[in-house]
Amino acid sequence: MPGDVNGDGSVNYWDGVMVMNHLLEKQALTGASLTRADANADGKITMADVVWINNHPTEITINLPGNVPLVLVRIPAGQFQMGSPDTERSRGNDEGPVHTVTLNCSSYIGKYEVTQKQWYAIMGSNPASGFGVGDNYPVYYVSWNDCQSFLTALNTHITNTGQGPATFRLPSEAEWEYACRAGTQTRFSFDDSLSVDDYNTDGPAGSLPGNRSDYMWFAANNSPNGSKQVGTMWPNQFGLYDMSGNVWEWCQDWYHSSYTGAPTNGSAWESPVGSYRVIRGGHWSNSAFACRSASRPCRTPGYQHSSLGFRFVRTQ
Repeated sequence: MPGDVNGDGSVNYWDGVMVMNHLLEKQALTGASLTRADANADGKITMADVVWINNHPTEITINLPGNVPLVLVRIPAGQFQMGSPDTERSRGNDEGPVHTVTLNCSSYIGKYEVTQKQWYAIMGSNPASGFGVGDNYPVYYVSWNDCQSFLTALNTHITNTGQGPATFRLPSEAEWEYACRAGTQTRFSFDDSLSVDDYNTDGPAGSLPGNRSDYMWFAANNSPNGSKQVGTMWPNQFGLYDMSGNVWEWCQDWYHSSYTGAPTNGSAWESPVGSYRVIRGGHWSNSAFACRSASRPCRTPGYQHSSLGFRFVRTQ
């Protein structure tokens, strides 16, 4: 991958440091590292490559209080078909009409669901109890309103620690589905998985290797009951973990029972105001059909549950 100088699978700050050290003759790059250092593919290793790397990271890490890291993955701008066609097996009536959404700007989204350690670092408490407890388990028993309080505190921390400018918020429903699909239009990011039923059943993923249970925590593999540590499944094609299963994830939007009149630019659907906010992704005790990319339940903004958490996006 151009720009991935150290070959760790991502383009980030440390790759730029390696190129800079090479230019300053502090550390000579050779072989594949030297080839990858030509990030802008102009046939030369110059400061332009450092600038390119700094402007095109695939991952960034923000530091929460106590030096607790939180990694976000760059999601490229693009266009996709949102929703599910009438022919999709196990679809819900609120998943149409299928419509084109264009996201004109790239963004960053959490590589993992927000963990209990990360929540504690910002809020000073851990609401999770009884359904998977530990630093690297997703936080749960958090409402949409709770998430807004977390994000307000996070944005204040980022400003006060000089890690900005950046604004962190919940993803829109369109941003979430685009990130979940990761370039696919199948029922799951790992394919349609039609060889078995859509209930508490494991089975082949489809075109990608492995089974459903390699990509998501759901009713077929959730023993013992409860959430599981983030990042222990295989990621989707954008490098995001647990977009299907583990815990539901809040989105910014008010819920509407169809996509008629929905924004087509990837923004959150905030008007008219509704009674419920959208949640996405399915959770550890859901049947497989609820973990499909297009599935879209909803809950009131004050609702808390043992299977409901979130991840967020950075917009600057």
